[in-house]
Amino acid sequence: MLEKIKTVLVDAIGVEADDVVPEASLSEDLQIDSLAAVELALELESEFDITIEDEELAGLKTVQDIMDLLAEKMN
Repeated sequence: MLEKIKTVLVDAIGVEADDVVPEASLSEDLQIDSLAAVELALELESEFDITIEDEELAGLKTVQDIMDLLAEKMN
């Protein structure tokens, strides 16, 4: 799952692949602002065929948070 998330972050947001690790902070380490976060959510929804609510998006602080949310949504 991390590899798919990494692909989305690199292709859609333009972050460096080596920076995408579970403990990476979306805002501080990956420099994802609120606009990029919305784009990320749309890409994740498309890639994983899920829906991410606004309050769920607001709760995503790290790459691990994305992995946890996707695991929850896909079960």
